[in-house]
Amino acid sequence: MENVQDLIRDQVQNNKIVLYMKGNPRMPQCGFSAKAVQLLQQCGAEFETVDVLSNPQIRDGVKQFSNWPTVPQLYINGEFVGGSDIMTDLFRQGELQKLVDSTKA
Repeated sequence: MENVQDLIRDQVQNNKIVLYMKGNPRMPQCGFSAKAVQLLQQCGAEFETVDVLSNPQIRDGVKQFSNWPTVPQLYINGEFVGGSDIMTDLFRQGELQKLVDSTKA
C-alpha cells in the first residue's frame, strides 16, 4: 500500500474540494463535521469527503499533512483552508463562498 501522506496528497490534488471529516455528509459523527458540511452545502459546493473514523492512518496522517491538530479539515484547490471554526469565520465574511466559486471557473 502506498504511503498515507502520498494518498492524502493525491486526494487533495485530484479533487477541487476535499473535506476530511468524522462520518459522512448524511451522517456526520461530530458537531464540527456537521457544521463544516452545512457551510459547504450553503455555498453550493460540490465536494468530496473522507471519513477519518474508518481509516485511523488517514486520521493521524491528515493532521501531520496539514500540521493542524483537529478534524474536520478543508482543502480547496489543493490548499489547506482550516477547520470548522475558520470555515465559519470565512463564511460570515463571504470568503468561503469566493473560495468555493473559484473551483467552478
